Amino acid sequence: MYVAAGRMSVHFVLSLALAASALAAAAAPVLANQHVVVVLDDSGSMDESMRSMRGTRKIDAAKSALATVVNQLDDDAQIGIIVLNGAGDGQRWVVPLGPLDQNNVRRAVAGIQASGGTPLGQVLKEGADALLQVRDKEHYGNYRLLVVTDGEASDPGFLDAILPDVLGRGITIDVIGVDMAQNHSLATRVHSYRRADDPASLTAAISAVFGETSSDSDETGQSDFDMLSGIPTEVASAALEALAESGNDPIEPQDTAYRSDGAYHYPQRQPGSSSETLGFLCLGSLCLLVVLGLVAILSAVLVIFRRGR
Repeated sequence: MYVAAGRMSVHFVLSLALAASALAAAAAPVLANQHVVVVLDDSGSMDESMRSMRGTRKIDAAKSALATVVNQLDDDAQIGIIVLNGAGDGQRWVVPLGPLDQNNVRRAVAGIQASGGTPLGQVLKEGADALLQVRDKEHYGNYRLLVVTDGEASDPGFLDAILPDVLGRGITIDVIGVDMAQNHSLATRVHSYRRADDPASLTAAISAVFGETSSDSDETGQSDFDMLSGIPTEVASAALEALAESGNDPIEPQDTAYRSDGAYHYPQRQPGSSSETLGFLCLGSLCLLVVLGLVAILSAVLVIFRRGR
């Protein structure tokens, strides 16, 4: 009985804390609350022509679509573009995450060339870390990873191992499969998946994702738990555990056990040390004290009432 009551108290405290967090987010200004990191596949296969339009390379279609959509974005958005390989100098960030500069984005995108592998897991982590770093400073807003790719990851074990943690931090992941014969393996494990088999559908898909981001800016009080809707149960379960125990700390490699043979598991995470996590714990403790105080007052009133009879 006491155990059940304790569990009810914990759930009540968590509910109060989440409600207070949502109210605080709703009161925050909407200005510059859109943060999107585009993960663009620049692997060798992106240098190939699209099947539906011979002579049009997939990388050119992606670059053109990005440039078109960027021209339609609000100036208060924060955009970053990271590629899987870079220009051979190890520099993957084509456009560092920051306030939108349309001219800079167009110039940077125009210079992207397709060559190399598909280390999607590593780059997804790098993009997520950049978003978390910004969120640790701003404490509110919408944070999104948009993956534009034509193939599977060359580091599937690492990608699978970090995915629940990335989702658990409240980061939305959208994937666009470019001219793929079948859906990407991430199709059923992320928030949205779109196929793009020609330049027009690719532009429409990227535009739709940014349109959702703009729409989400009117719902800044949405719970992080609601953002996990539509994700398979086993992935959402691991993501919720990560959300409860972590804040905006970087997704470190040791957060997951990974071996060269591709085997991995999810170890028990230690609570994050970010200011957001600390604030959540303080708020939960305060709510618990309030509840205990109310219980004590009601108990005292009940005792006095019984003695009076």
